[in-house]
Amino acid sequence: MATAKELQAEVAAILATKWQRRDGTVVPDTSNIKLGNDAADLDGTVLYADLADSTGLVNNYKDWFAAEVYKAYLVVASRIIRNNGGEITAFDGDRVMAVFLGNTKNTNAARTGLQINWAVSQVINPALKVAYSNSSFQLKQRVGIDSSKLMVARTGIRGSNDLVWVGRAANYAAKLAALSDTTYPTVITDTVFARLSEETKLGGSNKQPMWEKTLWTETGLAIYRSNWTWSIA
Repeated sequence: MATAKELQAEVAAILATKWQRRDGTVVPDTSNIKLGNDAADLDGTVLYADLADSTGLVNNYKDWFAAEVYKAYLVVASRIIRNNGGEITAFDGDRVMAVFLGNTKNTNAARTGLQINWAVSQVINPALKVAYSNSSFQLKQRVGIDSSKLMVARTGIRGSNDLVWVGRAANYAAKLAALSDTTYPTVITDTVFARLSEETKLGGSNKQPMWEKTLWTETGLAIYRSNWTWSIA
């Protein structure tokens, strides 16, 4: 059992130790970063895919049904993330976090969000209806995406630790994915929108805008939202 003196010493060491930082070009894992004040710096785009109203799901349905919904959503989201070059960095209950790197990271992340929306409407919900024809449950979800510089450190204790992603993109993407309105399941920041390719900005035979600009009232920032889907062959 850790004593108060030991806890004080550990906190003091963290605050007193100089950071060792280096530029990174790939998504690190725990073996690449030391448990002390060691970090990698990246330019990355962060995506969070989050199941909506999981509290209602676990309160109103059987645990095994909720588990099946969780598994179906996270498996589909994870496959689509990987298909688009994203690296899965964490699972947190009913949501998954991923990081995209490289010159097309914003386009790849935005396409991922639109494809997850397609998979929910065309794969998961139809499958749930077939398996449970008497149930009215419809899966709803939201994907949040932002891009910024990221500092990746390792936190925890020996034998129980993980990477922590420090930077605006990780924070904003998580908050956007947690917004309550699921009418527009994919939400990106202005930073991401400005760097999208034309094919992820305009859709359909008439090249219509796929994103609608709106105000994120919590921050006062402009964001873009979409209810479009991107099909998977």
